[in-house]
Amino acid sequence: MKGVIIILCSCCFQASAFNIHVGSLQQFKTITAAVAAATTGDTIIVDKGIYFEKNLVINKQLVLKGINHPVLDGEKKYEIISIKSDNVTIDGFLLQHTGVSSITDFAAIKIYDRRYVTIINNIINDAFFGIYSQQGINCLIQNNILTANAIEEQQSGNGIHCWRSDSMRIIANTISGHRDGIYFEFVTNSVIWRNNSFKNMRYGLHFMFSNDDAYISNVFENNGAGVSVMFSHSVKMFNNYFKENWGDAAYGLLLKEINDSYIENNRFEKNTMAIYAEGANRIHIEKNVFKGNGWALKIQASCMDIQLIKNNFIGNSFDVGTNGSLVLNTFNNNYWDKYEGYDLNHDNLGDVPYRPVSLYSMIIEQNPPAMILFHSFITSLMDKTEKVIPSLTPENLKDEHPLMKSLPL
Repeated sequence: MKGVIIILCSCCFQASAFNIHVGSLQQFKTITAAVAAATTGDTIIVDKGIYFEKNLVINKQLVLKGINHPVLDGEKKYEIISIKSDNVTIDGFLLQHTGVSSITDFAAIKIYDRRYVTIINNIINDAFFGIYSQQGINCLIQNNILTANAIEEQQSGNGIHCWRSDSMRIIANTISGHRDGIYFEFVTNSVIWRNNSFKNMRYGLHFMFSNDDAYISNVFENNGAGVSVMFSHSVKMFNNYFKENWGDAAYGLLLKEINDSYIENNRFEKNTMAIYAEGANRIHIEKNVFKGNGWALKIQASCMDIQLIKNNFIGNSFDVGTNGSLVLNTFNNNYWDKYEGYDLNHDNLGDVPYRPVSLYSMIIEQNPPAMILFHSFITSLMDKTEKVIPSLTPENLKDEHPLMKSLPL
């Protein structure tokens, strides 16, 4: 009997939900008027057209569905959609021209302390912040295209910005031209999956004080720097592609004050520095490909318990750099294309250790102008001498059992 009552109540609720149409030929000419007339559970279907709603506030559990991407224009003055109810869906709109302010974080779509919000299939152009989650919980942001034309960091916001949020799912979005493509600050238990973040001014993805998160199968290309993970712990970084993040102080991946994290099955190609680590502890780096980078790894002396295992290093100008003599990290079973050792017992492991830090790289660390001598005969002679009689390079920074053949990664 109890089950019958629940089913009847559910049916009554569904029967009370209506489709409300908005458009030039519909009963409602504005979305604002349709929201005011709607009740919980209704779907507002918006016809193609241009709508100047100033700031559209959604304070009910509603679905907003756009047909052929109707345009919501902020006239360079307003936030476009403000979500102030749980269980809201925004699907299929083109949002453009938000206001810009150094005081107010205007966004094309902003979530205000709400749960179970879904933002899918939207196109966002010329927004200060694209999609902004302020204390959002269990929200989905998927299949959106966000494009901006940032010139100065101070006049630009982030594409997808999450602050004090939890259990967020950021999936299959395309983000370009912002300050940071995706920004997490105080965000926990969240996943960033299959996004393409490129040509952003600062970072493709930026973590600050965000723990127990994962980013998987994303592409970070041609940003100021690919990804920055700072002051965080327990972050999983799997199957991502870091490509052509070039420039002064540019990285594929920056690790700063990060602990207890995993970097596995990623590809780093043609970055100024593939990974730069400072104050990173207990990081497991396994089965990654480092190809054609300036520096494959820069691991500063402030790092401890980094495990570098079964990675491929191919065609990098420098494999590893450091600024200290005491190294408390583990290198083992990696493939280094610069390794010149031998394998007498044919077990695919080098019989002599490989020292990936060259003397020349140590000199450049202290005197950057020495880079002008790159590929000169004297630097080659110095490096070969240092390998035979190590004197300046860290004695314990070596791969005891380097691989003779690259791994099929």
